[in-house]
Amino acid sequence: MEPEVAAFLKRILTTIGIVMFWLGINSTAGIMFGYAFVDDGVTLGNIVFYIWLVVSFCIVFLWLKKMWSERIEFDR
Repeated sequence: MEPEVAAFLKRILTTIGIVMFWLGINSTAGIMFGYAFVDDGVTLGNIVFYIWLVVSFCIVFLWLKKMWSERIEFDR
């Protein structure tokens, strides 16, 4: 396989892995532990969860943006 194609596929797999890991952490904390649901009122756990959700999304987005901004030169 060409090295450029291998680097491109590696980026795709890394992106899928990072996003799936982020989704797994946040769905576990939010749904399984119940921090995403506001039942009887807003608790400290809800506030921390939603702050974590926004901050971690920004970090993941910037990391992926940096990774994808580096160009791969394909030979023609």
